[in-house]
Amino acid sequence: MKELETRYLERLSDLYPTIAAASTEIINLQAILNLPKGTEHFLTDVHGEYEAFSHVLKNGSGSVRRKIEDVFGNTMSARDKRSLATLIYYPKAKMEMVRETESNMDDWYSVNLYRLIEVSKRAASKYTRSKVRKALPKDFAYVIEELITEKVAVNDKESYYNEIISTIIRIGRAEQFIEAISELIQRLVVDHLHIVGDIYDRGPGPHIIMDKLMTYHSLDIQWGNHDVLWMGAAAGQRGCIANVIRICARYGNLDIVEDGYGINLLPLATFALRAYGDDPCTCFKLKTPKRADTTDEMELNLRIHKAISIIQFKVEGQIIQRQKGFHLDSRALLHRIDYEKGTITLEGKEYKLLDTNFPTVDPSNPYGLTAEEEEIMERLERAFIGCEKLQQHMRFLLAKGGLYKVYNNNLLYHGCVPLDEGGNLKEVEVFGKTHRGKELYDVLDSYVRKGFFALDEDERENGKDIMWYIWLHPDSPLFGKNRMATFERYFLAEKETHVEKKNPYYSFLENGKVMSGILREFGLESEEAHIVNGHVPVKRKDGENPIKCGGKVMVIDGGFSRAYQKETGIAGYTLIYNSYGLRLVAHEPFESTEAAIEKEKDIHSESVVVQRVMDRVLVGDTDVGRELKEQVQDLERLLAAYRSGEINEKI
Repeated sequence: MKELETRYLERLSDLYPTIAAASTEIINLQAILNLPKGTEHFLTDVHGEYEAFSHVLKNGSGSVRRKIEDVFGNTMSARDKRSLATLIYYPKAKMEMVRETESNMDDWYSVNLYRLIEVSKRAASKYTRSKVRKALPKDFAYVIEELITEKVAVNDKESYYNEIISTIIRIGRAEQFIEAISELIQRLVVDHLHIVGDIYDRGPGPHIIMDKLMTYHSLDIQWGNHDVLWMGAAAGQRGCIANVIRICARYGNLDIVEDGYGINLLPLATFALRAYGDDPCTCFKLKTPKRADTTDEMELNLRIHKAISIIQFKVEGQIIQRQKGFHLDSRALLHRIDYEKGTITLEGKEYKLLDTNFPTVDPSNPYGLTAEEEEIMERLERAFIGCEKLQQHMRFLLAKGGLYKVYNNNLLYHGCVPLDEGGNLKEVEVFGKTHRGKELYDVLDSYVRKGFFALDEDERENGKDIMWYIWLHPDSPLFGKNRMATFERYFLAEKETHVEKKNPYYSFLENGKVMSGILREFGLESEEAHIVNGHVPVKRKDGENPIKCGGKVMVIDGGFSRAYQKETGIAGYTLIYNSYGLRLVAHEPFESTEAAIEKEKDIHSESVVVQRVMDRVLVGDTDVGRELKEQVQDLERLLAAYRSGEINEKI
């Protein structure tokens, strides 16, 4: 053991070769431990609503406005504060609008430059100068650093700072500087971002959101069931591919697949017109059709929607037959149809089908694809696997994501921890072995990665199939219902068949004993620990409270997706955790980027303090702080080794 420690210290001495270097780093780290913790920003279930997502990211769920309030208080009017906030969110567009009405732009530049510098000073105050320097925009790094590190009590340099600002304006660089410093403020108000699942589906721009996330400075992602569905599609899992296209068709978003990812849907469209050209496809009306679509486009989308749905039911039946251990026989439904009578028998009861036209289904082999359907699926499989942009996005999800995250005394996950009726962790079978709680999450996470990286072909195929399992299985932590009643919702009028019963987890959300047990299962013993949960929209309009179990649990899906906003009454919750505590923020529906700029209309509506701390939380109190303390201990051991002569300085 002594030899191993000496070898470690030798390696550490390569980084800190002298007593002076090690001492300087100890001083630096010890100082960082006493800074206020950075602000964490939690978002969930953004579902492709890229404009609303982008706006919330820019305003930090009200963090920018609070910084403006902290700096200017009653010295600035509410209107000027609103205008300054809009400038920070959308500097370029806001300045274009101001130029149309402002007669003296130089004065406007001067006033707003001083204001932005003051806000950026406040935003940078909780970070080391080194960290701020790394965040500075390259073109103006030196100038901004000079301006935001100005000491208020020092008057000797006042003319120096004033001259910097007047010169920026005189040489025509004011607008570029304002853009740079506005983006710096956005960057500094949030230190770390958590996405608690479901970037994909329903909204029009998940690929745009992914592009944005890939440039974000610090984040983690807890996969949602819709994210894992797209991951499965990218891995070539046919059930996932069919579901992805069906959902895009249902919400009028096939251009995500075609334009966003460049996947050719023409063979599917041609087949759909040929197979269902005379079929009104009334059961397959779009959920949110685009107003700009022509009648012909609408008719084509209906047929694509039905064609891919039937293909989905077939390939899912094949998976169920292949993966007997999934125990999903009850969800293979095509062989339960009486094609002559136009009925289906479910749980011993016969139901009349709303649509009886199945031209591609062979009643003697209902799960067999026709030759044309097989060719379409082969093409789609190759296209999804071969799409460079999609693969890049999925690798990012794999690198930054997982099924759960324990971070700063909070447990983050999408969906639910599967429980039995008694509130105990449910035993779940995965490929012949049973798992529960944290172990279940870890096993499923491992198989997702095997679906992309396993060298053994059987393991890789099982990994692909587990992504489909995670999407819809009753025991999946990300689904959390007894079934996915997709077929019934399309083909049956009886509402009783549409019901998807939630896992008992949801009935225990107010049970402190059960929720504390879940936290302990993931290693969180403190009474101050929280669960941050996405997946199920909180119906605020019906009086539902997102804060459960006395503040121990926060369900923060409030309806980012426009499709949910009639049910929820709002447009999403987000959560802010800064050095003063936890704050839950509710958002109004996002009208448009244009309205946000022209009307200076923000979407932050109100916030509720979930937990306020008596003493500010410092970096030393966080997970990062624990790592820094360990580094300090290691460096102090290195320092002792230098001084004892055990290790020589490398001068």
